[in-house]
Amino acid sequence: MFRSITGRPGPSGFGSASTAEQVTHGIDGSNLTAIVTGGASGIGLETARVLAMRNVHVIIAARNMEAANKAKQCILNDNKNARVDVEKLDLSSIRSVKTFADNFKALDLPLNILINNAGIMFCPFQLSEDGVEMQFATNHLGHFYLTNLLLDKMKETAKSSGIEGRIVNLSSVAHICPYKGGIRFQKINEKNSYQNKLAYAQSKLANILHANELSRRLQEEGANITVNSVHPGLIMTPLMRHSAVLMRIFRAFTCILWKNVPQGAATTCYVALHPSLKGVTGKYYDDCNEYKPSKLARDEALAKNLWDFSNNLVNASLKT
Repeated sequence: MFRSITGRPGPSGFGSASTAEQVTHGIDGSNLTAIVTGGASGIGLETARVLAMRNVHVIIAARNMEAANKAKQCILNDNKNARVDVEKLDLSSIRSVKTFADNFKALDLPLNILINNAGIMFCPFQLSEDGVEMQFATNHLGHFYLTNLLLDKMKETAKSSGIEGRIVNLSSVAHICPYKGGIRFQKINEKNSYQNKLAYAQSKLANILHANELSRRLQEEGANITVNSVHPGLIMTPLMRHSAVLMRIFRAFTCILWKNVPQGAATTCYVALHPSLKGVTGKYYDDCNEYKPSKLARDEALAKNLWDFSNNLVNASLKT
């Protein structure tokens, strides 16, 4: 907490005051291709911009194509040599996720980095088109399926290039306060007991559990791909549109803990690009430093159960 307030660097040499540009200074990603979900706004856009600045070929995956094209133009206005493409992706739709993955594979590009950044927060209860509670569907299930669909491409790229692949899941410190037990497997779509903040926390816990279980599986397989999760920090972005008034009040009382967007994208960019993290996998990062997540987030049995549960949800959606 003290380091977060003061911005004092941690063991990595970076801290809460570090920006995405600072933590990637001197890194050349000209031989890398990255997908950034939700890269059309907020910290996703800043992540895409900084990766492109470091010569990474960036694919912005976004639901709103108008916003995505504006984001691309914004990046090109700053950096005319940037390599940026946009593809449509609605993470709340299993069908859309499949279409995006197929379209990306058809481009015949390598894939070194997958940043599962997109998300929604504190929204009223609703079900996705596949009949899954919307925060869980968008924040976790869509990314779970997307990652599985792109995993073979990442393995091929890592093997042919000799360059370590990296997957980064954006979680949140909110993961510490989900529903009792962490994941409501039997009540995932229950409306009567739905609480938007607990549901958000549940989805963010799922992001860490997913990263940890995937990391374990890839290690067992010997794949040259790491998987880590990050907390970007408290940032006022479009993510908070469902609770803007509440967040402004909260920010007034906790102003010293909040970051700007360049600071908010720093941990993601650090974990995605920094050479000091070579071979590091299954970890959780905050302010560009490793931290221990909650006990539930470190529960291996819960992670395995979530993996099976998620697969079952995806398979059920594909049959409809």
